[in-house]
Amino acid sequence: MPKRSPLKNKRILVGVTGSVAAYKAVELVRRLKDEEADVRVIMTSASLNFITPLSLELASGTKPFTGLWEEPLAHVNLASWAELFIIAPATANTIGKLANGTADDLLSACFLAWHGSTLIVPAMNSGMYSHQAFRKNLDYLKSIGITEITPESGVLACGTEGIGRMAGIEKIIDAARNLVTPKDFLGQTVLVTAGPTREPLDPVRFISNRSSGKMGFALARAAAARGAKVILVSGPTSLTPPPGIEKIIKVETAGQMKKAVMHEAASSLLLIMAAAPADYTPDEFSPEKIAKSKRYDLKLKATYDILLEVLKLKRRPFTVGFAAETGPLFENALQKLRKKDLDLIIFNDVTKEGAGFDCGTNQVSIIGRDAGREDVPIMEKEDLAHLILDRILALGNWS
Repeated sequence: MPKRSPLKNKRILVGVTGSVAAYKAVELVRRLKDEEADVRVIMTSASLNFITPLSLELASGTKPFTGLWEEPLAHVNLASWAELFIIAPATANTIGKLANGTADDLLSACFLAWHGSTLIVPAMNSGMYSHQAFRKNLDYLKSIGITEITPESGVLACGTEGIGRMAGIEKIIDAARNLVTPKDFLGQTVLVTAGPTREPLDPVRFISNRSSGKMGFALARAAAARGAKVILVSGPTSLTPPPGIEKIIKVETAGQMKKAVMHEAASSLLLIMAAAPADYTPDEFSPEKIAKSKRYDLKLKATYDILLEVLKLKRRPFTVGFAAETGPLFENALQKLRKKDLDLIIFNDVTKEGAGFDCGTNQVSIIGRDAGREDVPIMEKEDLAHLILDRILALGNWS
């Protein structure tokens, strides 16, 4: 299965400092290697109290650097070699050195010689993290463009509970991906819809569909990683909101989704309608639970066609639709593209294995106004999201 990895072949320098969380650096390095990155490691002398160089050597495939004097000009050579600098865990002491320009060990000297993207992942006692002196140092580093991954709350090594635990590895990997991803949508407002809608019968029952929202959330995450100002309109899902989203609007019904989309579409340059709003809603809503009986006649009426409503705008965004079918019904997708005057439509046959609802992969065909069709092999939805954005960008007539 093709897999897109923005960290592939990227040269990443990882700094490990003297925190009890230093053992997590081994897993971080392993995950970076899984992403096919080239990784080198600097260990401070304090970190040697918590973890051995051998552990990080086995994870990275290269011997860690542990001292300023073990190799001539190592701080300069490593700084010129790297494309991304991650310091995880980052102690209060190390952050203080970085903020004040101290260069008394290899990591801090390398930081001064380095002028690229830096990601710091603090880990410390909650009292230290909230101290005014530390906050001044951290705020200064952030003001010069350093990216912080905020620590998590929980039980700390000292036995107290509060903020200070090193952020999760996947969160660090996501941030690293974002830092190295080209910002080719920088400043553009992208409106994405995701998930199903729920059309209520009574206070406890509703009509819905099997959409999980995963494709829409992947598109929102990808657009944000590429610098877009993303507005996500989502029906009910169990998904965690993607990082870097400008605004998330949660809705229940197709009517609410239509209202939100129409409000945001006029100021958006791109609309990606990945949601699956219900086509029908009950003709009547019962304010009380409908009693169970042997027979119940359910009358339905059509919901709003949101894309047709978008067409009525004086200034409409570049619009991408989705067509989920049960079979290779490409003609249906083409008719939808023409009827709704879409700029692009993404077709998928949900009966294919790995291409239906509520899974992490998808297999689609991308169809343009000229009826040209690109059949895309099965891939992770995250990767597909970037591929769709690539195709939108290549058209060149949307911004």
